[in-house]
Amino acid sequence: MSSTTSESDIRLDKWLWAARFFKTRNLAKTAIETGKVRYNGQRPKVSRPVEVGALLEITQGWDIKEVEVLALSAQRGPASQAQMLYRETSESCKRREAESEKRRLNGSNLLAPEHRPDKKSRRQIHRFKRQEN
Repeated sequence: MSSTTSESDIRLDKWLWAARFFKTRNLAKTAIETGKVRYNGQRPKVSRPVEVGALLEITQGWDIKEVEVLALSAQRGPASQAQMLYRETSESCKRREAESEKRRLNGSNLLAPEHRPDKKSRRQIHRFKRQEN
C-alpha cells in the first residue's frame, strides 16, 4: 500500500473535519469514539473509509443531523466547498426544526440562572443536597 492516500480511502475523522462538522480531527475522533457519529446505522471506527452515498448520523449538542455523503475530500477548504461534500436529508431538517421549536416553547433556554447564588443561597443548596443523601 502506498503512503499517499487516494480519494477513495478517506478516513471518517478526516472527512468530518474536511466537511467542517468539527473544528479539529481530534474532536472528530472523540465524537466517533463516544458514539456521537453513526455510519449507515452502525457505530464506526475512526479509521473507517468513507464512501459516497453513505448515511451519517451526527449528534452535535441538541441536534442530530442525518447527512448523505456526496463527495470525498481530505483537505479542509472554505465552508462553501465543505457544504458540497454532503446533503442533509429532508427528514433530518424537519426533525431538527421541530425539536428546536419544541425547546423554544418549553423554555429550555432558561436553564441558566440569572445570577450566582449568594452565601445564604449556597448554604440552602448544601443543606438540601445533604438531606437527599
